[in-house]
Amino acid sequence: MFKTSASWVWDFWFADDGERFHLFFLKASRALHDPDRRHWRATIGHAVSTDLVEWTEVADALVPSDGPAFDDLATWTGSVLRGPDDRWRLFYTGVDRAGQGLVQRIGCAVSDDLTTWHRVSDRPMTEPDPRWYERLADGQWPDEAWRDPWVFPDPDGAGWHMLVTARANVGPADERGVVGYATSTDLEHWIVGPPLSMAGAGFGQLEVLQVATVEGRAVMLFSCMTAELSEERRARGETGGIWAVDLDKPTGPYDVAGAYRLHDESLYVGRLIKDRSGRWVMLAFRNLTPGGGFVGEITDPMPVHWDDDGRLRLNSA
Repeated sequence: MFKTSASWVWDFWFADDGERFHLFFLKASRALHDPDRRHWRATIGHAVSTDLVEWTEVADALVPSDGPAFDDLATWTGSVLRGPDDRWRLFYTGVDRAGQGLVQRIGCAVSDDLTTWHRVSDRPMTEPDPRWYERLADGQWPDEAWRDPWVFPDPDGAGWHMLVTARANVGPADERGVVGYATSTDLEHWIVGPPLSMAGAGFGQLEVLQVATVEGRAVMLFSCMTAELSEERRARGETGGIWAVDLDKPTGPYDVAGAYRLHDESLYVGRLIKDRSGRWVMLAFRNLTPGGGFVGEITDPMPVHWDDDGRLRLNSA
């Protein structure tokens, strides 16, 4: 388990350099006392491990920019990958003081060693296109969702895909959560396109997306809390947590209406990764106590498997 006495830790993602696993995570000081204040103080921390169990915290990866910039208030969730030039790229979410933390944009930093990071630009790489995506001025949601970029190469070598937590500009307010989408041929210039899922699936937002191919079968993970489920889902007694969607292909489209829950919201932000034995496991952050208090630490690896019904499951679930 990864936890620190000084900070809460929550959303996270990995990079694997072949020798060590690198854990990138959101962190904020426990001196804030109230964990709800952590979002506006978030920076991106960094830890390393050889086994996904024992972690050593190292220097933070990224902190907010000096203003004015799209990320001068806080730096939020992202993903890391190695490009064809062997440089590592960290795609991340930024929120700014001018927008009072309510306007989310995607930026990028680069590194040669996964330790020292340099921003590519003080301008965002992608932002929501109003042809398809809700904006803050629409007044349908507390913020303008465009965050948690998951970037991965096209399986056929045709460029790069970016999946984003976003909201459509149509449909009931509590069902506008969609998989936002952008493409690139060089990891530098991105074209935002229409979402890869439909509004009306019963989710206000799909947080911290990941696509993986586990034992030859493609699956997408996302998280959604009870409060962000649609009124209809809550009326059926559904509650939030970590969700999975079985896929025909990694690049979508994604049938989010067919999502099923992997774990309740005591855990959040499930991330799939292969350990050194080649076994697929999931880590998550410990979110809520039985009494509803925030925890803020990351679990040990939990093996996953496909059950007889063709659904991904945690071995302990």
